[in-house]
Amino acid sequence: MSYQPRRRELLAAIGGAVVTAAVGLPARPAAAADVYTAYLMAHFTGESATGEQIYFATSTDGLHWTDLNGSQPVLLSSVGEKGVRDPALVRSPAGDRFYLIATDLRIASGKGWDVAQHSGSTSLVVWESTNLTTWSAPRLVNVAGAISGAGCAWAPEAIYDPAAGNYVVYWATITDKARIYYSRTTDFRTFTSPQVYIDRPGTQGIIDTQILEIAGSVGGYRYVRASGDGQITVEGSNQIVGGWTRLGDLSGLGLTGAQVEGPILHRFNDRNEWGLWVDQYSSGRGYLPLTTTNPASLSAYRIRGASEYALGASRKRHGTILPITQAQHTALHGRWATFTTGVNRIQSYNFTDRYVRHSNFDARIDAGVSPLADSQWRLVPGLASASGVSIESTNFPGYYLRHSNFDFALAPNDGSTAFAADATFTRVAGLADSSAVSFRSSNNPTRYLRHYNYLLRLDEITTATGRADATFRLTS
Repeated sequence: MSYQPRRRELLAAIGGAVVTAAVGLPARPAAAADVYTAYLMAHFTGESATGEQIYFATSTDGLHWTDLNGSQPVLLSSVGEKGVRDPALVRSPAGDRFYLIATDLRIASGKGWDVAQHSGSTSLVVWESTNLTTWSAPRLVNVAGAISGAGCAWAPEAIYDPAAGNYVVYWATITDKARIYYSRTTDFRTFTSPQVYIDRPGTQGIIDTQILEIAGSVGGYRYVRASGDGQITVEGSNQIVGGWTRLGDLSGLGLTGAQVEGPILHRFNDRNEWGLWVDQYSSGRGYLPLTTTNPASLSAYRIRGASEYALGASRKRHGTILPITQAQHTALHGRWATFTTGVNRIQSYNFTDRYVRHSNFDARIDAGVSPLADSQWRLVPGLASASGVSIESTNFPGYYLRHSNFDFALAPNDGSTAFAADATFTRVAGLADSSAVSFRSSNNPTRYLRHYNYLLRLDEITTATGRADATFRLTS
């Protein structure tokens, strides 16, 4: 969790949450088809207008990262405070489902840190996916509401407990000080009553804990965790809840809670080496990688030099790293990487000063659009069929032009079959000019996207005026 600029003053009062990087999985997948060859990082970037949303980056070596979606968010929260921080990716034990959970918080709205800590949201934001590329609509789960005096629920993550057959979900809540609480769930919808998980002595708070399962292969521990509690403290245990032993901290490398926060732990796919990334929040430089062949030995960690890693174009703040297969890597790049230069404006054919735009989530054509991003779109593979096309907003990623009762609006993808069909079109030669383009509805194939009184609607086209209204030009 990022608490700047009042980090030092807040350290004893605020907290982070327990995160997992290899949730309930063996050190290596058993089936050849499931061999992990790449990595996916989910993160946020800071307190800018869209910085507190979900960003993705991938890597093939765990050190050099490529931003997806042109360094723009891949998911936006439309619930709660409409901002998210500290995202965590969680893979199910069977590998057939992914959960993305995050803090419900948007400091960019101007509410301030004091309000956020002591009377902020006690809910987490949750998305689900079966493939990492198509995600459900976000939902809120109020995990900390039953904690007396709870002021927030920050930096959630989860780890699968094979003995209990459920997930242990962790987050930080501030009452008189910051503590880590946990609850159990099987579906990320229904949770058991919260219990204290980590409580440092005295007035010391604890923040940004992350757990990694190392299966007892190194240092005699099955689990290692890194936390912010004035230092970046590393601990080991052979069980998820309880039995933790302090192994040391990073102060010997010159890295304390005054300089860094938000640790990420992960194992490299192709060797017995581990990464510990720390967010250089005090200097605003984002993540710094440390590597080790023994995560339980603090003397074995080495800070990587600037020439040994690359973070991509966007600043990467408190997040998580998940190992992925080559097929998943390819799918992620097919979904988002190709759109880095694929931003279009959709110009009216017969009102050439007007462009398709969204305004308060309504869809229309206007001249002089401000902000310009309201009229910028990505034409992506159709949600209902990859042979079709869907029209995704650039400044509201995950929101698409969708018809309902033949009217158009900008709406968040809710993951339903109906939404996918309503938001998918066949791109055809322009009805009024074959050098231009028209969009035929996927589920109403006799109807086309057109403007009428400057509003977008879905109509059958029978006249010359209708053909002109349903014809557009794509401009960069």
